[in-house]
Amino acid sequence: MKAILHADKQWGIGKNNDLMFSIPLDMKFFRETTLNKIVVMGNNTLKSFPNGKPLKNRINIVLSRSENTRDDCIFVKSLDQLFNVLSKYNSDDIYIIGGSSIYKMLLPYCSEVLVTKVDAVGGADTFFENLDENNDFNLIYESEPIVTNGYTIKFTTYKNTKILIYQQN
Repeated sequence: MKAILHADKQWGIGKNNDLMFSIPLDMKFFRETTLNKIVVMGNNTLKSFPNGKPLKNRINIVLSRSENTRDDCIFVKSLDQLFNVLSKYNSDDIYIIGGSSIYKMLLPYCSEVLVTKVDAVGGADTFFENLDENNDFNLIYESEPIVTNGYTIKFTTYKNTKILIYQQN
């Protein structure tokens, strides 16, 4: 599985349960990368979408301790349940999309992290681990800087050199 996100210069990823920047090129990359794939998120990330609706043309899996039943999402309450559901899919088709606690919990299991780096400070209240300072992750791809919608961004890919394999209890 992979994680996908955008981060500012301080590895900030969100503010007030929302994105810090409106960057259509980044949103297009996210949409095209995750289309017809499996996306895993926490309940707050689901609530942050327009009208709290899941992403279209994707299998939406929500890891949440609260009782939830909806026809448009798969809800799981534990890592055991999550990995049981994910075992039915090709791991290359699974994307972790937030929020911060879900990223933190699942990062060790991700083979790659796709980060759109925004050369700005967004006043974040939520952060992602600085992968440049994590010895388990290597930067394997970095695009040339792209100026778009008033921001300079780079698309990057980090490879996890010590992927954990989940063992069910």
